[in-house]
Amino acid sequence: MNIVDLSPEPLSRDNFSRFGDVLEISGAERVLINEGTTERFHALSRLDLADQQGEGVLSIFRATARPSPIKITMVERHPLGSQAFFPLANKRWLVVVSAAETPAPESLKAFWARGDQGVQYAKNTWHHPLLVIEPVQDFLVVDRAGPGDNLEEIWFGEGAYARLAPPRD
Repeated sequence: MNIVDLSPEPLSRDNFSRFGDVLEISGAERVLINEGTTERFHALSRLDLADQQGEGVLSIFRATARPSPIKITMVERHPLGSQAFFPLANKRWLVVVSAAETPAPESLKAFWARGDQGVQYAKNTWHHPLLVIEPVQDFLVVDRAGPGDNLEEIWFGEGAYARLAPPRD
């Protein structure tokens, strides 16, 4: 058996930069628009979706919590485009990624994100599907639609997984 315990750390631009972008207003370029009644937090990230005639789509994903501790048995990546998630409620959630070319439980890194932080996974970044702490949580998702195979999965195999306990308040 190959069981690895993951301890999530707080998500920040610095510790997530090799996996993609953190989407948050802190430090963002601010532009007043609409006759000064609206503040725009400009260009938090650049979409990378055009490979093989792809296009960007907006969706809402509704995630449900998994039993705790969470058993991480697989990761996925999207070779043709980036993928962004932003929570629609101010509730913490979890992010699991790997920088390894062939991920395994010991290559995983875990983060907890605040409810005012989103992430955009860079194209080809191994990550676990959406993980929430609340019983149900909605996310605005920007990802790629179009021709081509934009999903690869790796399952760790019998007895190999990472265990992730959600952070306590």
